[in-house]
Amino acid sequence: MPDFTDTFEESSSSLSVVLEDGRIDKIMTGEESGKGVRTIKGLEIDYRYENARGMRPHAPTRSPLPDHIPINTKISILHKADKAARSVSNLIKQVTVSYGDKTQLIKVKNSDGINRSDSRSRTRFVINVIAEKDGVIQTGYETAGGLIGFELFDKENVESLAKKAAERAVMMLNAPHAPSGEMCVVILSQAGGTLIHEACGHGLEADFIYKGISVYAGKLGQKVASELVTVIDDATIPNAYGSFGCDDEGTPSQRKVLIENGMLRGYMSDIYYSKLLGIASSGNGRRENYTLKPHPRMTNTYIERGSTDPRQIISSINEGLLVKKLGGGQVNVTNGDFVFDVQEGYLVKAGKIETPVRGAMLIGNGPKILEEIDMVGNDLTFITGTCGKGDHAPVTDAMPTVRIPRIVVGGRN
Repeated sequence: MPDFTDTFEESSSSLSVVLEDGRIDKIMTGEESGKGVRTIKGLEIDYRYENARGMRPHAPTRSPLPDHIPINTKISILHKADKAARSVSNLIKQVTVSYGDKTQLIKVKNSDGINRSDSRSRTRFVINVIAEKDGVIQTGYETAGGLIGFELFDKENVESLAKKAAERAVMMLNAPHAPSGEMCVVILSQAGGTLIHEACGHGLEADFIYKGISVYAGKLGQKVASELVTVIDDATIPNAYGSFGCDDEGTPSQRKVLIENGMLRGYMSDIYYSKLLGIASSGNGRRENYTLKPHPRMTNTYIERGSTDPRQIISSINEGLLVKKLGGGQVNVTNGDFVFDVQEGYLVKAGKIETPVRGAMLIGNGPKILEEIDMVGNDLTFITGTCGKGDHAPVTDAMPTVRIPRIVVGGRN
Protein backbone atom coordinates (compact mmCIF):
# COMPACT_ATOMS: atom_id res chain seq x y z
CA MET A 1 0.00 0.00 0.00
CA PRO A 2 1.28 3.51 -0.79
CA ASP A 3 1.98 5.96 2.03
CA PHE A 4 0.20 8.78 0.22
CA THR A 5 -1.81 9.41 -2.96
CA ASP A 6 -3.33 12.49 -4.51
CA THR A 7 -5.06 13.60 -7.70
CA PHE A 8 -4.76 16.99 -9.35
CA GLU A 9 -7.34 18.02 -11.94
CA GLU A 10 -6.93 21.16 -14.02
CA SER A 11 -8.76 23.03 -16.72
CA SER A 12 -7.40 26.28 -18.10
CA SER A 13 -7.60 28.77 -20.95
CA SER A 14 -4.84 31.22 -21.84
CA LEU A 15 -3.81 33.92 -24.29
CA SER A 16 -0.42 35.43 -25.09
CA VAL A 17 0.12 38.32 -27.51
CA VAL A 18 3.48 39.83 -28.46
CA LEU A 19 3.84 43.13 -30.32
CA GLU A 20 7.32 43.81 -31.74
CA ASP A 21 8.31 46.91 -33.67
CA GLY A 22 4.70 47.96 -34.04
CA ARG A 23 3.50 44.67 -35.49
CA ILE A 24 1.84 41.66 -33.94
CA ASP A 25 4.61 39.10 -33.83
CA LYS A 26 2.84 36.27 -32.03
CA ILE A 27 -0.61 35.28 -30.81
CA MET A 28 -0.92 32.06 -28.83
CA THR A 29 -4.13 30.69 -27.36
CA GLY A 30 -4.58 27.47 -25.48
CA GLU A 31 -7.02 25.33 -23.57
CA GLU A 32 -5.88 22.49 -21.33
CA SER A 33 -7.76 19.89 -19.32
CA GLY A 34 -6.15 16.97 -17.57
CA LYS A 35 -5.53 15.01 -14.42
CA GLY A 36 -2.37 13.88 -12.66
CA VAL A 37 -2.15 11.08 -10.10
CA ARG A 38 0.76 10.89 -7.63
CA THR A 39 1.63 7.89 -5.48
CA ILE A 40 4.30 8.06 -2.77
CA LYS A 41 5.87 5.02 -1.11
CA GLY A 42 8.82 5.82 1.12
CA LEU A 43 11.06 8.08 -0.95
CA GLU A 44 9.70 6.85 -4.27
CA ILE A 45 7.26 9.00 -6.26
CA ASP A 46 5.20 7.68 -9.15
CA TYR A 47 3.46 10.39 -11.16
CA ARG A 48 1.16 9.80 -14.11
CA TYR A 49 -1.16 12.10 -16.01
CA GLU A 50 -3.72 12.06 -18.80
CA ASN A 51 -5.66 14.54 -20.88
CA ALA A 52 -9.24 14.99 -19.76
CA ARG A 53 -12.43 16.84 -20.54
CA GLY A 54 -15.32 18.13 -18.50
CA MET A 55 -14.11 21.04 -16.33
CA ARG A 56 -14.68 24.59 -17.50
CA PRO A 57 -12.29 27.26 -16.14
CA HIS A 58 -13.98 30.08 -14.27
CA ALA A 59 -13.09 32.53 -11.54
CA PRO A 60 -15.42 34.67 -9.44
CA THR A 61 -14.78 38.35 -10.10
CA ARG A 62 -16.81 41.54 -10.33
CA SER A 63 -15.29 42.28 -13.74
CA PRO A 64 -15.42 40.16 -16.91
CA LEU A 65 -12.91 37.35 -17.17
CA PRO A 66 -9.93 38.07 -19.45
CA ASP A 67 -11.19 35.65 -22.09
CA HIS A 68 -14.45 37.64 -22.24
CA ILE A 69 -12.58 40.75 -23.39
CA PRO A 70 -12.24 41.11 -27.20
CA ILE A 71 -8.72 40.41 -28.41
CA ASN A 72 -8.65 43.74 -30.28
CA THR A 73 -9.08 45.52 -26.94
CA LYS A 74 -6.04 43.70 -25.61
CA ILE A 75 -4.01 44.46 -28.73
CA SER A 76 -4.91 48.15 -28.45
CA ILE A 77 -3.21 48.19 -25.03
CA LEU A 78 0.01 46.99 -26.65
CA HIS A 79 -0.15 49.60 -29.43
CA LYS A 80 -0.65 52.38 -26.86
CA ALA A 81 2.45 51.24 -24.97
CA ASP A 82 4.51 50.94 -28.17
CA LYS A 83 3.55 54.45 -29.30
CA ALA A 84 4.27 55.93 -25.87
CA ALA A 85 7.74 54.33 -25.70
CA ARG A 86 8.71 55.53 -29.18
CA SER A 87 7.57 59.08 -28.41
CA VAL A 88 10.36 59.44 -25.85
CA SER A 89 13.26 59.62 -28.31
CA ASN A 90 14.37 58.76 -31.84
CA LEU A 91 17.13 56.73 -30.16
CA ILE A 92 14.56 54.01 -29.38
CA LYS A 93 15.42 51.19 -31.79
CA GLN A 94 13.22 48.35 -30.63
CA VAL A 95 10.08 47.98 -28.52
CA THR A 96 8.63 44.62 -27.51
CA VAL A 97 5.34 44.58 -25.64
CA SER A 98 3.53 41.47 -24.44
CA TYR A 99 0.19 40.70 -22.85
CA GLY A 100 -0.79 37.44 -21.21
CA ASP A 101 -3.75 36.08 -19.30
CA LYS A 102 -4.70 32.70 -17.88
CA THR A 103 -7.85 31.46 -16.20
CA GLN A 104 -7.44 28.19 -14.31
CA LEU A 105 -9.63 25.87 -12.26
CA ILE A 106 -7.98 23.16 -10.15
CA LYS A 107 -9.37 20.38 -7.94
CA VAL A 108 -7.21 18.41 -5.51
CA LYS A 109 -7.99 15.28 -3.49
CA ASN A 110 -5.58 13.21 -1.39
CA SER A 111 -5.44 10.29 1.00
CA ASP A 112 -5.05 12.63 3.99
CA GLY A 113 -8.60 13.87 3.45
CA ILE A 114 -7.97 17.05 1.45
CA ASN A 115 -10.70 17.84 -1.10
CA ARG A 116 -10.37 21.40 -2.38
CA SER A 117 -10.74 23.47 -5.52
CA ASP A 118 -9.37 26.87 -6.51
CA SER A 119 -10.22 29.28 -9.32
CA ARG A 120 -7.54 31.66 -10.52
CA SER A 121 -7.43 34.41 -13.12
CA ARG A 122 -4.09 36.10 -13.79
CA THR A 123 -3.15 38.92 -16.17
CA ARG A 124 0.28 40.31 -16.99
CA PHE A 125 1.81 43.10 -19.09
CA VAL A 126 5.52 43.43 -19.98
CA ILE A 127 7.42 46.01 -22.02
CA ASN A 128 11.08 45.89 -23.04
CA VAL A 129 12.72 48.85 -24.79
CA ILE A 130 16.11 48.98 -26.52
CA ALA A 131 17.89 52.28 -27.23
CA GLU A 132 21.09 52.69 -29.25
CA LYS A 133 23.56 55.51 -29.83
CA ASP A 134 27.01 55.32 -31.41
CA GLY A 135 27.16 51.57 -30.88
CA VAL A 136 26.11 51.74 -27.23
CA ILE A 137 22.97 49.71 -26.45
CA GLN A 138 20.87 50.05 -23.29
CA THR A 139 17.56 48.51 -22.25
CA GLY A 140 14.57 49.45 -20.13
CA TYR A 141 12.05 47.03 -18.71
CA GLU A 142 8.74 47.38 -16.85
CA THR A 143 6.01 44.95 -15.91
CA ALA A 144 2.61 44.83 -14.24
CA GLY A 145 0.37 41.95 -13.29
CA GLY A 146 -1.69 40.24 -10.67
CA LEU A 147 -4.24 37.64 -9.63
CA ILE A 148 -6.76 39.80 -11.40
CA GLY A 149 -8.65 40.07 -14.69
CA PHE A 150 -8.52 42.76 -17.34
CA GLU A 151 -9.36 45.31 -14.63
CA LEU A 152 -5.59 45.33 -14.07
CA PHE A 153 -5.53 48.14 -16.62
CA ASP A 154 -7.95 50.25 -14.61
CA LYS A 155 -5.13 50.80 -12.10
CA GLU A 156 -2.03 50.38 -14.30
CA ASN A 157 -1.26 52.99 -16.96
CA VAL A 158 0.62 51.19 -19.73
CA GLU A 159 1.69 54.46 -21.36
CA SER A 160 3.38 55.60 -18.15
CA LEU A 161 5.11 52.22 -17.80
CA ALA A 162 6.28 52.40 -21.41
CA LYS A 163 7.70 55.89 -21.03
CA LYS A 164 9.47 54.92 -17.82
CA ALA A 165 11.17 51.98 -19.56
CA ALA A 166 12.11 54.09 -22.59
CA GLU A 167 13.43 57.00 -20.54
CA ARG A 168 15.62 54.65 -18.55
CA ALA A 169 17.12 53.12 -21.70
CA VAL A 170 17.83 56.52 -23.26
CA MET A 171 19.26 58.04 -20.07
CA MET A 172 21.72 55.20 -19.60
CA LEU A 173 23.14 55.67 -23.14
CA ASN A 174 25.09 58.74 -22.02
CA ALA A 175 26.00 57.42 -18.59
CA PRO A 176 29.69 56.76 -17.89
CA HIS A 177 30.83 53.27 -16.95
CA ALA A 178 30.43 52.34 -13.31
CA PRO A 179 33.48 52.22 -11.08
CA SER A 180 34.50 48.88 -9.59
CA GLY A 181 35.47 47.88 -6.09
CA GLU A 182 33.95 47.45 -2.65
CA MET A 183 31.59 50.25 -1.70
CA CYS A 184 28.42 51.19 0.15
CA VAL A 185 25.29 50.37 -1.87
CA VAL A 186 21.69 51.42 -1.33
CA ILE A 187 19.04 49.43 -3.18
CA LEU A 188 15.76 51.31 -3.56
CA SER A 189 12.46 49.49 -3.06
CA GLN A 190 11.52 50.18 -6.69
CA ALA A 191 14.55 48.17 -7.78
CA GLY A 192 12.46 45.06 -7.20
CA GLY A 193 12.94 42.02 -5.00
CA THR A 194 15.12 40.01 -7.37
CA LEU A 195 17.93 39.90 -4.83
CA ILE A 196 15.79 38.45 -2.02
CA HIS A 197 14.17 35.96 -4.39
CA GLU A 198 17.37 34.64 -5.89
CA ALA A 199 19.99 35.14 -3.18
CA CYS A 200 17.82 34.03 -0.26
CA GLY A 201 14.42 32.65 -1.28
CA HIS A 202 15.49 29.55 -3.18
CA GLY A 203 17.77 28.55 -0.34
CA LEU A 204 14.73 28.43 1.96
CA GLU A 205 12.80 25.96 -0.22
CA ALA A 206 12.45 22.58 1.48
CA ASP A 207 13.78 20.40 -1.34
CA PHE A 208 17.14 22.18 -1.20
CA ILE A 209 17.05 21.96 2.61
CA TYR A 210 16.35 18.20 2.64
CA LYS A 211 19.08 17.50 0.09
CA GLY A 212 21.53 19.47 2.23
CA ILE A 213 22.58 21.71 -0.64
CA SER A 214 21.22 24.95 0.80
CA VAL A 215 23.36 27.28 2.87
CA TYR A 216 20.37 27.47 5.28
CA ALA A 217 20.14 23.71 5.93
CA GLY A 218 20.27 22.80 9.64
CA LYS A 219 20.07 26.42 10.81
CA LEU A 220 16.51 26.71 12.19
CA GLY A 221 16.53 28.96 15.24
CA GLN A 222 19.93 30.41 14.36
CA LYS A 223 20.82 33.98 13.45
CA VAL A 224 21.20 34.20 9.66
CA ALA A 225 20.59 37.90 8.99
CA SER A 226 20.68 41.35 10.50
CA GLU A 227 18.14 41.88 13.30
CA LEU A 228 16.59 44.50 10.98
CA VAL A 229 15.69 41.80 8.45
CA THR A 230 12.41 39.87 8.46
CA VAL A 231 11.63 37.76 5.38
CA ILE A 232 8.04 36.78 4.54
CA ASP A 233 6.45 34.52 1.93
CA ASP A 234 2.74 35.30 1.70
CA ALA A 235 0.32 33.70 -0.77
CA THR A 236 -2.67 35.45 0.84
CA ILE A 237 -1.94 39.00 -0.43
CA PRO A 238 -5.06 40.13 -2.34
CA ASN A 239 -4.57 40.29 -6.13
CA ALA A 240 -0.80 39.64 -5.95
CA TYR A 241 0.54 37.70 -8.94
CA GLY A 242 1.85 34.84 -6.78
CA SER A 243 -1.29 34.47 -4.64
CA PHE A 244 -3.91 31.70 -4.65
CA GLY A 245 -6.66 30.22 -2.49
CA CYS A 246 -4.86 26.93 -2.05
CA ASP A 247 -1.63 25.61 -3.49
CA ASP A 248 -1.44 22.85 -6.11
CA GLU A 249 -1.67 20.19 -3.39
CA GLY A 250 -4.82 21.66 -1.85
CA THR A 251 -3.08 23.23 1.17
CA PRO A 252 -4.68 26.63 1.99
CA SER A 253 -2.59 29.70 1.19
CA GLN A 254 -0.57 30.99 4.12
CA ARG A 255 1.62 33.83 5.34
CA LYS A 256 4.95 32.32 6.41
CA VAL A 257 7.62 34.08 8.46
CA LEU A 258 10.89 32.63 7.16
CA ILE A 259 13.35 34.93 8.92
CA GLU A 260 12.25 37.00 11.92
CA ASN A 261 14.51 39.82 13.12
CA GLY A 262 17.47 37.92 11.72
CA MET A 263 16.52 34.49 13.15
CA LEU A 264 15.69 31.60 10.80
CA ARG A 265 12.13 30.49 11.64
CA GLY A 266 10.94 28.26 8.81
CA TYR A 267 11.14 26.86 5.32
CA MET A 268 8.80 26.80 2.33
CA SER A 269 7.54 23.27 1.85
CA ASP A 270 5.17 21.06 -0.08
CA ILE A 271 3.60 17.89 1.34
CA TYR A 272 6.33 15.49 0.19
CA TYR A 273 9.27 17.35 1.71
CA SER A 274 7.32 18.38 4.81
CA LYS A 275 6.87 14.68 5.64
CA LEU A 276 10.58 14.01 5.07
CA LEU A 277 11.61 16.97 7.24
CA GLY A 278 8.98 16.40 9.90
CA ILE A 279 7.40 19.82 9.47
CA ALA A 280 3.95 21.04 8.39
CA SER A 281 3.38 21.91 4.76
CA SER A 282 3.50 25.68 4.33
CA GLY A 283 1.28 25.70 1.24
CA ASN A 284 4.17 26.13 -1.20
CA GLY A 285 3.53 23.07 -3.37
CA ARG A 286 3.33 24.49 -6.90
CA ARG A 287 3.37 23.20 -10.48
CA GLU A 288 3.02 24.76 -13.91
CA ASN A 289 0.24 22.39 -14.98
CA TYR A 290 -1.22 18.90 -14.49
CA THR A 291 1.59 17.20 -16.44
CA LEU A 292 4.08 17.94 -13.63
CA LYS A 293 4.32 16.95 -9.99
CA PRO A 294 4.58 19.79 -7.44
CA HIS A 295 7.76 21.29 -5.97
CA PRO A 296 8.37 23.71 -3.07
CA ARG A 297 8.17 27.17 -4.65
CA MET A 298 7.97 30.78 -3.54
CA THR A 299 4.78 32.84 -3.91
CA ASN A 300 5.02 36.52 -2.89
CA THR A 301 8.36 36.85 -1.12
CA TYR A 302 9.69 40.02 0.50
CA ILE A 303 11.74 41.67 3.19
CA GLU A 304 9.34 43.35 5.63
CA ARG A 305 9.45 47.16 5.64
CA GLY A 306 11.42 48.88 8.38
CA SER A 307 11.05 52.28 10.05
CA THR A 308 13.58 54.53 8.29
CA ASP A 309 12.71 57.15 5.69
CA PRO A 310 14.40 56.16 2.38
CA ARG A 311 15.64 59.74 1.97
CA GLN A 312 17.53 59.40 5.24
CA ILE A 313 19.14 56.19 3.97
CA ILE A 314 20.32 57.91 0.79
CA SER A 315 21.66 60.92 2.66
CA SER A 316 23.71 58.59 4.88
CA ILE A 317 25.93 57.54 1.97
CA ASN A 318 29.31 59.24 2.02
CA GLU A 319 30.37 57.66 -1.25
CA GLY A 320 28.70 54.73 -2.99
CA LEU A 321 26.15 53.43 -5.47
CA LEU A 322 22.36 53.90 -5.54
CA VAL A 323 20.51 51.08 -7.33
CA LYS A 324 17.15 52.12 -8.73
CA LYS A 325 16.48 49.06 -10.91
CA LEU A 326 17.99 45.58 -10.85
CA GLY A 327 18.25 43.40 -13.94
CA GLY A 328 18.87 39.69 -14.20
CA GLY A 329 21.32 37.64 -12.19
CA GLN A 330 22.72 34.29 -11.20
CA VAL A 331 22.97 32.61 -7.79
CA ASN A 332 24.55 29.47 -6.38
CA VAL A 333 21.98 27.99 -3.97
CA THR A 334 24.67 25.86 -2.29
CA ASN A 335 26.67 28.79 -0.92
CA GLY A 336 24.53 31.84 -1.75
CA ASP A 337 27.05 33.54 -4.05
CA PHE A 338 25.38 35.82 -6.61
CA VAL A 339 25.94 38.26 -9.47
CA PHE A 340 23.21 40.77 -10.43
CA ASP A 341 23.13 43.34 -13.22
CA VAL A 342 22.18 46.90 -12.34
CA GLN A 343 19.85 48.26 -15.00
CA GLU A 344 19.71 51.76 -13.48
CA GLY A 345 22.26 53.03 -10.96
CA TYR A 346 23.72 56.33 -9.73
CA LEU A 347 26.86 57.43 -7.96
CA VAL A 348 26.22 59.11 -4.60
CA LYS A 349 28.64 61.44 -2.82
CA ALA A 350 28.08 63.21 0.49
CA GLY A 351 24.47 62.07 0.51
CA LYS A 352 23.72 63.62 -2.90
CA ILE A 353 22.69 61.65 -6.01
CA GLU A 354 25.10 62.50 -8.81
CA THR A 355 25.61 60.97 -12.25
CA PRO A 356 23.96 57.79 -13.55
CA VAL A 357 26.38 54.97 -14.35
CA ARG A 358 26.02 51.95 -16.62
CA GLY A 359 27.41 48.44 -16.64
CA ALA A 360 27.40 47.97 -12.87
CA MET A 361 27.10 44.54 -11.29
CA LEU A 362 26.53 43.56 -7.67
CA ILE A 363 28.75 40.64 -6.64
CA GLY A 364 28.33 39.07 -3.25
CA ASN A 365 26.93 36.37 -1.01
CA GLY A 366 23.23 36.33 -0.08
CA PRO A 367 23.50 35.26 3.57
CA LYS A 368 26.42 37.63 4.17
CA ILE A 369 24.55 40.55 2.62
CA LEU A 370 21.49 39.86 4.79
CA GLU A 371 23.76 39.92 7.84
CA GLU A 372 25.30 43.26 6.86
CA ILE A 373 22.15 45.26 6.04
CA ASP A 374 22.20 48.12 8.55
CA MET A 375 19.31 50.33 7.40
CA VAL A 376 15.82 49.30 6.22
CA GLY A 377 13.30 51.72 4.73
CA ASN A 378 9.62 52.09 5.51
CA ASP A 379 8.65 51.59 1.84
CA LEU A 380 7.89 48.41 -0.13
CA THR A 381 7.36 47.82 -3.87
CA PHE A 382 6.22 44.50 -5.36
CA ILE A 383 7.36 43.45 -8.83
CA THR A 384 5.72 40.62 -10.78
CA GLY A 385 7.75 37.85 -12.36
CA THR A 386 7.94 34.23 -13.38
CA CYS A 387 10.11 31.80 -11.41
CA GLY A 388 11.78 29.00 -13.33
CA LYS A 389 12.66 25.84 -11.43
CA GLY A 390 12.21 23.02 -13.89
CA ASP A 391 8.85 24.56 -14.72
CA HIS A 392 7.42 28.07 -14.28
CA ALA A 393 5.30 29.69 -11.59
CA PRO A 394 3.94 33.25 -11.20
CA VAL A 395 5.53 35.14 -8.31
CA THR A 396 6.06 38.62 -6.91
CA ASP A 397 9.13 39.85 -5.02
CA ALA A 398 9.72 42.96 -2.96
CA MET A 399 12.25 44.74 -0.78
CA PRO A 400 12.14 48.03 1.09
CA THR A 401 15.00 50.43 0.50
CA VAL A 402 18.05 48.88 2.19
CA ARG A 403 21.63 49.94 2.84
CA ILE A 404 24.49 47.48 2.47
CA PRO A 405 27.66 49.06 3.93
CA ARG A 406 30.06 46.90 1.93
CA ILE A 407 29.50 44.96 -1.30
CA VAL A 408 31.66 44.41 -4.39
CA VAL A 409 30.53 46.41 -7.42
CA GLY A 410 31.77 45.20 -10.77
CA GLY A 411 32.35 47.93 -13.37
CA ARG A 412 34.88 49.09 -15.92
CA ASN A 413 36.64 51.99 -14.17
